[in-house]
Amino acid sequence: MLKVYHCDLHIHTCLSPCAELDMHPQALVARALEKNLDIIAVSDHNASANVPYVLAAAAGKNIRIVPAMEITTREEVHVLALLENLSALRELQALIDRHLFGKNDEDRFGVQAVVNERGEVEDINTQLLLGATDLSIDEIVAAIHRLEGLAIPAHIDRESFSVLGQLGFIDDNAHFDALEISGRTGLSRGRLRYPELDRYPFLTSSDAHFLRDIGTATSALLLEAPTFAEIRMALAGQNGRRIVE
Repeated sequence: MLKVYHCDLHIHTCLSPCAELDMHPQALVARALEKNLDIIAVSDHNASANVPYVLAAAAGKNIRIVPAMEITTREEVHVLALLENLSALRELQALIDRHLFGKNDEDRFGVQAVVNERGEVEDINTQLLLGATDLSIDEIVAAIHRLEGLAIPAHIDRESFSVLGQLGFIDDNAHFDALEISGRTGLSRGRLRYPELDRYPFLTSSDAHFLRDIGTATSALLLEAPTFAEIRMALAGQNGRRIVE
């Protein structure tokens, strides 16, 4: 039987330099449960080391964690990569690491902390995670799809780091699985603002960098179960699965 699942598919942890240090795995999961979320995606900037710890923090709890990453392309466009498992995420991370350059300035951008499910700091990432890779949008999307993931341009209604803000258009041949509209616009207003993009499914997410923001913008997905395969079908509008707008 199909039912509605409440999803926030764009949440950062304290590994993202622009996120508060309170966004560690244990606190993040607790807040997501408090907000009655069924599915969340953990999507740090060009990084993924905290995802296994979020999965560990969520073990045995009534919430599904989708491994993810928010990748910055050569064009300085943010693209969400949603993946089915940690194996695919590790492979994508290896690719990103080969194409991301520079060192983080903690005083300027903040600490990039890898924190385990018990709230203990495991490592400090010194890469410039807020930087752009030297991979194009097309190359990023192709890499995500090779790993059988879902490629979603983030917050397309924002002026900065969005496909529309950076390029001014979405190519007719783009192979995106959905488009993300920020919570400040929402799905209904997004449809009115971008009628030319009606061929794409729209999602909205919190893009939370602070605990208080988790679940402030969500998407309702009609699914049979909270699985990656079901999410894929919902984005494609297959077998009765869909995004409830």
